[in-house]
Parts: sequence; C-alpha cells; structure tokens
Amino acid sequence: MDEHEQKIAGRQIKSVTNLGIITNMALFIIKLIVGFLSGSMALIADGIHSLSDTTTDVAVLLGIHLGSKEPDRSHPYGHGRAETFSAGFIALILFFVGSAMIYYAAVDIAKGNVTIPHTAVLIVAIVSIIAKELLYRVTKRVAILTYSTALYANAWHHRSDAFSSVAVVIGFISLKFGFDYGDQIAAVAVGLMIILVGIRIIVDCLRELTEGAVDSETIGHIRDIIGANSSIRQWHKLRSRTVGREVFLDLHILVDPDLTITTAHKIAENLENALHEQIDRPVNITVHIEPDLPTMRK
Repeated sequence: MDEHEQKIAGRQIKSVTNLGIITNMALFIIKLIVGFLSGSMALIADGIHSLSDTTTDVAVLLGIHLGSKEPDRSHPYGHGRAETFSAGFIALILFFVGSAMIYYAAVDIAKGNVTIPHTAVLIVAIVSIIAKELLYRVTKRVAILTYSTALYANAWHHRSDAFSSVAVVIGFISLKFGFDYGDQIAAVAVGLMIILVGIRIIVDCLRELTEGAVDSETIGHIRDIIGANSSIRQWHKLRSRTVGREVFLDLHILVDPDLTITTAHKIAENLENALHEQIDRPVNITVHIEPDLPTMRK
C-alpha cells in the first residue's frame, strides 16, 4: 500500500465514521424521547448506547488523526499505537455501558417496576436494528479494507447497538405475553452482549501491545513474495508485528557472496518494493543482507 492509497484509506475511515455520528445522534434522540414517553427501560438504555456510539466515533477520528502523523524524534516508529489505544478506549466504554445497563435493569426489577408495552417502542427498535446493522456492515467492510483496529472495534459497537434493539423487541414481545419484567431482562441481555464484545476487543488490543505477530494469512502472503524472488537464495529470521494499521517486518536474506554491495542492495530494495505493492496494508520492512555461505545458512 503506497502513500496515495493510505490517504484514500484515511478518507474512507473518516467518511464512514462521520456517517456513524449522524446516524447515532438521530437514533439517540428518537430512542430517548420514545423511551421516556413510554417508560421503556430497555429503549432508554438502548438510546444511551447509541450516544456512547457517538463517543466512540469521535475516538476513532481522534485515533486516526494522531495515528496518521509522520514519525518524529520521540516516535521514530510512527504514531500508529494511537489507533490501538482508541480501540481500547472504545472497548472500555462498551464494558462500562454494558455494566450500567445491567445494574439499572436489576434495580428496576428490585423495585417491582412493570413496563407497559407501547407500539412506538417496537417501531423505533426495528428502525434501529435496520440502521445499525447496515452501518455495522459498511463500517466493517471499510475496517477490513483499511486494516483499522479502531474502526473494526467501532463496527462491533454499531452491531452491539443493533443487538440491543433486538433485545428491546424481545422484551416488548414478552410483555405482550404477560411477562412483567421482559423489558428489564432484555436490558440485562443487552448489557451482557455489550460486555462480551468489549472483552473481545480488549484482548485484540492487548495482543498488539504485547507485540503479537501479524495474522497467518498475511505471513503466508509475505513468504510467497519472498520465495518468488529468484535472487534470494535463502531467508530466515522473519519477524512481524503491527503498529496500528502498519505491518513492521524484519528478516535476513542470503544472496550470492560474489555480488557487489550495490547489486545486493538492489535485491533488498526490489523485495521491499514488491511487499509494498502486493501487501494491501502499509508495510515497514528492514532487510539484513548476508552472503550465501554454509556457515550462514539456518
């Protein structure tokens, strides 16, 4: 992925995130109004969740802005970790929102509050399911294309909002069938789902922060690119890690010991160019050149 492609990816991330902000604010206002008018605990909780989605949208934009800054003296490997911390921040918000929803639903049950079902609640919940599921799919597609951890986390935040609306529908139906606490139980179910999503994202962030290797599919692609270079007689010590959307690689290659330094350097440069062209995410690679001697082979 070259610099031009990285700029396009950045614009795609910003566009889909701004779309999320508009959608979430509209849903927050609608859910809150209908929730208070109908007394639906689950719909109010769902509305707060939509507002928290707006917070995470802002976190994504901030993470992308900081993460795209050029390397400097204090951050020679770039600022990509800002996106990772942005994803972690979103995960923590998910965790606390889910916990709060469970707490307030439990308090409501303890007080014996019974919610009366209103058709408006069902309509708003169905609209929310459709809107947030579509937003999840669009956001996830852009996240995969751009390899943005923060955007992927935000996509799941959108889907958790869709899940919460599904729970509201289930709660509404259970109330219609005479189960008095269906709305509150639905809110608890929503909270648990949101917490699980948050934990999953935190695990992914911790894996990156502890220098976890790049996924096996990307590693396989990298191995194929190296193997396709006939000037490289052997290679070893391939190491990888991710910093935000960028892949950092280093490896040792063995070349003809009779080559000039200039020619050997050209081989390494060609390999770097091939990786930049064929890997669909930013790549930062360091190649150590060694002579192909029996003592150097691994």
